[in-house]
Amino acid sequence: MPDKKIIVVAGATGAQGGGLVRAILNDPNGGFAARALTRDVNSDKAKQLAALGAEVVAANVDDAASLERAFQGAHGAYCVTFFWDHFSPEKEHAQAAAMAKAAKGAGLQHVIWSTLEDTRNWVPLSDNRMPTLMGKYKVPHFDSKGESDRLFSDLGLPVTFLLTSFYWDNFIYFKMGPAKGPDGKLGITFPMGDKKLPGIAAEDIGRCAYGVFRKGPEYIRKTVGIAGEHLTGTQMAAAFTRALGKEVRYNDVPPEVYRGFGFPGAEDLGNMFQFKRDFEFYFCGARDLAIARSLNPALQTFDQWLAQNKSHIPVD
Repeated sequence: MPDKKIIVVAGATGAQGGGLVRAILNDPNGGFAARALTRDVNSDKAKQLAALGAEVVAANVDDAASLERAFQGAHGAYCVTFFWDHFSPEKEHAQAAAMAKAAKGAGLQHVIWSTLEDTRNWVPLSDNRMPTLMGKYKVPHFDSKGESDRLFSDLGLPVTFLLTSFYWDNFIYFKMGPAKGPDGKLGITFPMGDKKLPGIAAEDIGRCAYGVFRKGPEYIRKTVGIAGEHLTGTQMAAAFTRALGKEVRYNDVPPEVYRGFGFPGAEDLGNMFQFKRDFEFYFCGARDLAIARSLNPALQTFDQWLAQNKSHIPVD
């Protein structure tokens, strides 16, 4: 409807963007409309969003001109990048720059930038506690986002920096779920020691983002961190045991072992988990569960998420 405030959603067919589009559409009296950006308007996911009532628009974060067109006439935008599509911090930085410039050109009233910490503020390149990757990063997929924060703030945009957390959906899509060890026992494996890992359902990131848009001025030029729960590996394993009806153990391994697992991104993730382990007090503190629940009253716990998704988790 013309009187509704249009929110442009980058990556609308992805985990974060899709959650935001559905949150907007599920609140028809909320005063917002969703403009879903996607590279392929004919994909099944794009068609599903259109059927729900979203305005689906073709745009590509690698094509600045398409973003400029897509952002016109909108009230706000949700900006997110896709590191794991290409593994390039430089490409991610360029995508963030293109979205920030499009937001500035369109005169948007509220922008949310989905970001993470630049870990080099805690672990400088000269610090050998963890290896430097790609020549100038400690955790590339974190650092490139954190480094890009200034692209939004330097333009004077009315931006909210949204610090996200580990997706529990990774247990479904990235083979992080329970796997059999040499002894035949199921286990989940992280280099986290006894420290807590903030986690969240991907769908809830979008719902929390919608809460930020609804709050409006309260969160402009502020950083807000979100998580569904802060759990140790042992607590997550116990939740898996309850949900699956099979014993699942937590295997703690040193970060250097995790970095050597050999899958694409293993070094990056090994450093990431080490950062979260070594700076647990800061990292959990920056992701206040009460704030997340105030933005999204339907925020799921890990047990609730498992109850809904256990059948989709590959168990080796």
